Amino acid sequence: QVQLVESGGGLVQAGGSLSLSCAASGHTSSMYAVGWFRQAPGKEREFVAAINRSGGAKYYADSIKGRFTIARDNAKRVVYLQMNGLKPEDTAVYSCAASNGIDYPSSMVSSYKYWGLGTQVTVSS
Repeated sequence: QVQLVESGGGLVQAGGSLSLSCAASGHTSSMYAVGWFRQAPGKEREFVAAINRSGGAKYYADSIKGRFTIARDNAKRVVYLQMNGLKPEDTAVYSCAASNGIDYPSSMVSSYKYWGLGTQVTVSS
C-alpha cells in the first residue's frame, strides 16, 4: 500500500503562486506514474498534470499548460506541483494519485490506484 498526503494549499490572489507537495509513504517502490487532479464544487474531477516514475515524461492539461509545473524527487518520495499565474477558475481541491503499474503520465482517473485526500486551493479575484 502507498499513502499520499498533499500539502501547500491555501488562499491566494489572482496572479499569485502556490506550491503543492504530495508526500508518499509505505510501499513506494510500487509507485510509478503520479498525477494531480482537481475538483471544484459541483464539477467533475479534472486532470491537471502527471509525471512518470523517472520524471522524464510529463503531461499537462491544456487549461494549465505554461502556468503549472510538475516535478518529483524520488529520493524524498515527494511530487510537486508549482502553480503560477493562478486564476479564480483554478479554485478546487487538488489531489495527487499514484499508479502501481502504469509508467506513463496518464490523464485518466482509472490509471491510478492510490489517492490522497486533497488540499484546498482558493484563488480570489
